[in-house]
Amino acid sequence: MSDRHPMTGNEMSGSEPGGLERHAYDVVVIGAGGAGLRAAIAAHDAGARTAIVCKSLLGKAHTVMAEGGIAAAMGNRWPEDNWEVHFRDTMRGGKMLNNWRMAQLHAQEAPERVMELEDWGALFDRTEDGLISQRDFGGHRYARLAHVGDRTGLEMIRTLQQRAVQLGIDVFMECTITDLLTGADQGSKKISGAFGYWRETGRFVVFEAPSVILATGGIGKAFKVTSNSWEYTGDGHALALRAGAALINMEFVQFHPTGMVWPPSVKGLLVTESVRGDGGILKNSEGKRFMFDYIPEFFKAETADNEAEADRWYEDKANNRRPPELLPRDEVARAINSEIKAGRGSPHGGIFLDIASRRSPEFIRRRLPSMYHQFKELADVDITAEPMEIGPTCHYVMGGVEVDADTELTGVTGLYAVGECSGGMHGSNRLGGNSLSDLLVFGRRAGESAAAYAAEVGDNRPPVDDAEVKAAQSAALAPFETEGGENPYTIHQELQQTMNDLVGIIRTADELSKAAEAVEGFKERVRNLSVEGHRQYNPGWHLAIDLRNMLLVSECIAKAALERTESRGGHTRDDFPMTDDGWGTKNIALTLNERGDGVELTQQPLPVMPDELKTFFESK
Repeated sequence: MSDRHPMTGNEMSGSEPGGLERHAYDVVVIGAGGAGLRAAIAAHDAGARTAIVCKSLLGKAHTVMAEGGIAAAMGNRWPEDNWEVHFRDTMRGGKMLNNWRMAQLHAQEAPERVMELEDWGALFDRTEDGLISQRDFGGHRYARLAHVGDRTGLEMIRTLQQRAVQLGIDVFMECTITDLLTGADQGSKKISGAFGYWRETGRFVVFEAPSVILATGGIGKAFKVTSNSWEYTGDGHALALRAGAALINMEFVQFHPTGMVWPPSVKGLLVTESVRGDGGILKNSEGKRFMFDYIPEFFKAETADNEAEADRWYEDKANNRRPPELLPRDEVARAINSEIKAGRGSPHGGIFLDIASRRSPEFIRRRLPSMYHQFKELADVDITAEPMEIGPTCHYVMGGVEVDADTELTGVTGLYAVGECSGGMHGSNRLGGNSLSDLLVFGRRAGESAAAYAAEVGDNRPPVDDAEVKAAQSAALAPFETEGGENPYTIHQELQQTMNDLVGIIRTADELSKAAEAVEGFKERVRNLSVEGHRQYNPGWHLAIDLRNMLLVSECIAKAALERTESRGGHTRDDFPMTDDGWGTKNIALTLNERGDGVELTQQPLPVMPDELKTFFESK
């Protein structure tokens, strides 16, 4: 049988009497953000028959919330900038826990990926000389973020989406993948496809493919206060674990320093770092610009230590000592958290971000149009005339699926991971702007690698195991089999509160142990979930399926954070406040246990950086 699906218009390669829909491809990309789209384009260009499967609508990916810019050492503002400096900034921002090879490739290839976007139609802001404009961001020595006002992520998605549609790549929208299929031979751990369902109808679908690329984003919806959109439920992380891959660095969760705190309906919504990059300063309730009190020893040589020096930097940058508001995000978030805890917070539990006293209304509306409208429409605040109330919000997870630096291949043959659901690139803390260039650089590499493997396999691809498919169906339908059981919304709310209270910015062994214990309790309760109604668009059922993933990644975060007895990057232990050199040489890897009902931890050494790259950190 071959026809067109009534929802998407995509060609259906076959269906079965029981309503199970089947499609066959060489490469299936799960996720349609910047990483997924760039991977799909690369796979298509390499000759693979490629499909994109996304949980939401095409163009609605969370990448649109990356507002500040794309980090790339193009040297358009500072000719002194180059990949070596970008590499050094990235490694130092990650507190040297990054996979050095990923950081190197990222720094070297980011400029070419930005130029490629421009070739495909991206409309960047320009310098006076007509080059792509680049702005300052926290942790970057030079202004290197290519930007489109404060809507860079939106322009990036628009450009990649238009390219994918132009190439004719098949897209399956509003389709959730619940399980990866690893072939009839369970011992081989070779990808044979993916199993999912249409969110509107509840109808099941199987994608047969020897190569699957995970590009599903992050885990933010496991936390109560987050900048993340509803799709970010740790799907790729959990899918990879259940398929046999490992996760690394899961203890490192980035709390963006600036999210909205008022009104409650928008609490956590991102306030771009561009506000600080364009001159915004942080003040407490006493009107003090407090960041000068929180400059770490590691960054003192590069950071202005008084207001006059910081103000001069914004005018001519002659001394190149950045304002403390542009320290890496983990440092700024901890400083804000300290001010709030000390009782110097704003009326709604945040602190103040002020650009109105620093820049003209015309400058603000031109450089930060989205922020101007966001605060005006959602909080009735005119940021050209008054400060914003902001506070830390769960924003990004540095941890993810362990991959090969050059190919993005996981520990499962045929499975690749890229973007926020992959680990290693950012170490213990991500610099702002590195996320978008990460998506482009490694999205392309993953797509090419997946296509090459599919071509190598040819017609000898692993077959889909019908028993696996039936097991996936049974697991998905389980909540309908229980009457009077647990409500998924109640468990989700309790999980979010637990993660917010016990696995937040500042952590202790006692709190982390309680969090891990609570997650175990949630896992027991999830076995008794009950969903009412039918499979046709049923949000409660969708959440029940998502909960399985959120609980798995929450367990990984809590256990890894308890294991790492130091403070580093996005992981701060109140009971171990210092950075421990011994921990600076190893990652924590997590895998699913043999029973499949929990995760196990192992400590493994970091890849050793070559001597020629170590010289970049000497006396600089």
